[in-house]
Amino acid sequence: METRTTPLPVGAMLALTRLTAARAEHRPCAPVRTLLPPGDVDAAYAVQSAWTARQVAAGARVVGRKVGLTNPAVQAQLGVDQPDFGVLLDSMDCPPGVAVDITRTLQPKIEAEIAFILGRDLTGSTIGPAEAAAATAHIAPALEIVDSRITDWDIGITDTVADNASSGLFTLGAERRRLDRALDLPLCRMTLRRGRELVSEGSGAACMGDPLNALAWLAGTARDHGSPLRAGDIVLSGALGPMVPVGPGDHFHAEISGVGTVSARFTGGEA
Repeated sequence: METRTTPLPVGAMLALTRLTAARAEHRPCAPVRTLLPPGDVDAAYAVQSAWTARQVAAGARVVGRKVGLTNPAVQAQLGVDQPDFGVLLDSMDCPPGVAVDITRTLQPKIEAEIAFILGRDLTGSTIGPAEAAAATAHIAPALEIVDSRITDWDIGITDTVADNASSGLFTLGAERRRLDRALDLPLCRMTLRRGRELVSEGSGAACMGDPLNALAWLAGTARDHGSPLRAGDIVLSGALGPMVPVGPGDHFHAEISGVGTVSARFTGGEA
């Protein structure tokens, strides 16, 4: 993935500094939208790219991207009205079956998604669902542990974009399958349980009508931002239902019909 090296304007640099301090001090910060031009999503992506470049320079490896805010229920929860994207680093990948230390996060929430593993680059001038499907090697069930460095999740679109689309951690289920005509992604049903309690449910249709629409949107948007999707990338395509707060000791299990199951258990903190 190409990363930004262009110097940031003063406001964007202040936003980057504020978010970086929140991560380092493990303490949420004030919103950064007041530091950026109102509604300037490109400025927010510049902050995200600069943060990513710093992580890569420090030894991190980009393993993919995530699409955020694809589900109307999640948009309503956060008061935004458009999708966004963030970067997945190798340090965010939580192996299945290994407990997740909740102290790695600040204000975690969890959502179930369909992950795409790309078999080839998505860089063409026209990228629709058909091109996205053709570039997909496998799909897998996924849990994304979203996290915000902004106090009380008081975010607008520029806050979450600058904050790497509120990315935290993620885990993929062990199952992999190929896309085929027998699998209708919009009709895939998702249930997410905390222990035995059903805490979220939805379907593939909740993700921009079809998770392939989300993948195609991401591919075109990432290409236009100069960092196209590449073979081998993992793409978290967006929530299939409302996100749920996470606490110490929680154990979540998601099932996505036709795709598979994925679980995450959280330790650390004050149970």
